[in-house]
Amino acid sequence: MNWGVFEGLLSGVNKYSTAFGRIWLSVVFIFRLLVYVVAAERVWSDDHKDFDCNTRQPGCRNVCYDHFFPVSHIRLWALQLILVTCPSLLVIMHVAYREAKEQRHRATGGDECRSIYPNPGKKRGGLWWTYLLSLIVKAGVDVVFLYIFYHLYRNYTLPRVVKCELAPCPNTVDCFISHPTEKNIFTLFMVVTTCVCVVLSIIEAAYLIGKRCRECLPAGGRTSRRHSRDCQ
Repeated sequence: MNWGVFEGLLSGVNKYSTAFGRIWLSVVFIFRLLVYVVAAERVWSDDHKDFDCNTRQPGCRNVCYDHFFPVSHIRLWALQLILVTCPSLLVIMHVAYREAKEQRHRATGGDECRSIYPNPGKKRGGLWWTYLLSLIVKAGVDVVFLYIFYHLYRNYTLPRVVKCELAPCPNTVDCFISHPTEKNIFTLFMVVTTCVCVVLSIIEAAYLIGKRCRECLPAGGRTSRRHSRDCQ
């Protein structure tokens, strides 16, 4: 991993985030990404190799493993981390678009012309909607993956022994999962941090909407009072 590019991306996202957004980024990149890279991959590295069944029937172990592990935890977490961080890039791209538009405007009209975006990173207009949409998408992605994990691995836990009776197994065989307790601990940790990220995204969205409403209501009141005085 190129940590220089990673650090630049993280600082760019932090620059345009609220306080809740910075907390969300810390949870994602410290408690989810680093735990995934440093520890989780090693825990699941022997997943298929140490999945042992009490039969020597060729193909039985592979079929049973595919049945009980249709998608690996590691691959699902990797896909989840990719999808949940993509909406933040939309905000950076929108700000970059505003900055480029402002530069073209100044190049055409000169430095004396009025700025289109005095502060391109300020969450107003389309950027406010982009930021709010990114929060909704991030929370939605995490909720969808929580459901996927619950559907594939009931209660987010792995049993020590699973029974398999699929062909070409000669009969019902017992299969043993390696390090089930350790894997359950890491799974629950990732589930809890995902729930924390969902709550943070919802709180940040409520904060943005509430702040916007507080800004609009006084402005609406002043407009109404001016309209009344004009009518009189």
